[in-house]
Amino acid sequence: MASLTKLVSEPSTAPQAKLPKRNSLGRKLWNSRYMYAFVLPGTLFFLIYKYIPLFGSIIAFQEYSPFQGFLHSDWVGLAHFKRIFDNPEVIQVLVNTLTLSFLQIAFAFPIPILLALMLNEVRIEWVKRMLQSFIYLPHFLSWVVVIGLVTIFLRSDGLVNHMTAQWFGWDSVQFLQIPWLFKPLIVLEVIWKEAGWGTIVFLAAIAGVNPELYEASIVDGAGRWRRIWHITLPAIRTTIIILLILRLGTVLDNGFEQIFLMLNPYVEEVGNVLDTFVYYKGILQSDFSFATAVGLFKSVVGLILVVSANRLAKRFGEDGIY
Repeated sequence: MASLTKLVSEPSTAPQAKLPKRNSLGRKLWNSRYMYAFVLPGTLFFLIYKYIPLFGSIIAFQEYSPFQGFLHSDWVGLAHFKRIFDNPEVIQVLVNTLTLSFLQIAFAFPIPILLALMLNEVRIEWVKRMLQSFIYLPHFLSWVVVIGLVTIFLRSDGLVNHMTAQWFGWDSVQFLQIPWLFKPLIVLEVIWKEAGWGTIVFLAAIAGVNPELYEASIVDGAGRWRRIWHITLPAIRTTIIILLILRLGTVLDNGFEQIFLMLNPYVEEVGNVLDTFVYYKGILQSDFSFATAVGLFKSVVGLILVVSANRLAKRFGEDGIY
């Protein structure tokens, strides 16, 4: 009995696992482990495909050779960046890229806002849902399918030429080989494919508007147009500015797949943009260092545009992206 009492009264000398303190970082991470598990796949995606490849940008400052590798290729400093501004072809490609981007900002960017405003005015709920589903369905089509449809309609023996020849007796028109028609076609394709999907963001912003504002404006005698102009648009102005800032960050990124599938020798002079130029130089001509320098230049310009647009928005009293 005495030995049992002594065993109970004496503290145990066996090693015990140390638990994290209540407010320690380890305890917080453990308590939120399921939330971080959901975040982990997206984090790994950006880490593997976005951040780790940034180390490969070092070849922009080298005369890179696959046989010598990163460590033994000769350093050339900023020579490849100097080539960007000395090469007339790069200047033409840069002009094509900027022209196409600003056309998309001027015409494709406002379309989702207009669609959201119009859908918000539809009072029959099932009609509203049906229209919204119909207009954002093209987003789920790949660019290969979209360009394939455009080709079927606009090629020399396509549907449009067949209809115009049968109805009006017109000669066949090579729509896909007309240089001045290339950029409008690109913009129209972007509008048809992506405008409906962009309305989701603006409809969500409109849904957050206080309904009492509309009720008060109706009592004051405001019509539908005045309610849109004085209530709806000011309510989604912050969302519009944030998306515009993000769009400016990709002003040198026109989308490789769409442009590449639309290019042909007849429109290459007006349709070759930085994305396709990097592909031709880096992959087809094996000029890896120069192609990397062009891509790095594009990324730096995009970063500068985002930071500048964000500061400008804050100077005018708007909320930026950070």
